[in-house]
Amino acid sequence: MSSKDHRRSPRRKVAETVLVSDVMTEEIVGRIGNLSGGGMLLMASAPLTEDALYQFRFRLPGIDGADIEVGAHLLWLDRASSPGQSWVGFRFISLTDAHRARLNGWVEAPGSHYD
Repeated sequence: MSSKDHRRSPRRKVAETVLVSDVMTEEIVGRIGNLSGGGMLLMASAPLTEDALYQFRFRLPGIDGADIEVGAHLLWLDRASSPGQSWVGFRFISLTDAHRARLNGWVEAPGSHYD
């Protein structure tokens, strides 16, 4: 295993459509491509700003139906081939203990597929 593998958390692929909304505006900003306990890849359909901080809410399939809220730092942004869309990488910077436990349980669930 390389040192890179030690630094990165496993990122679970999200096969279902999981929409992400901005807590402040209540607007849907995109859908999750993959997810780890420390961050996510988002296919953004709304304009986002590099190096900005966001507060997001999303609901993961197959768990108790509760929303998860995260504070996230936008690390990088890459325009997608579809007009008006971008691939965006986020690092989670704030998460309640309950939401972190729910998120980690979902990411590590048996049968998950990883990037």
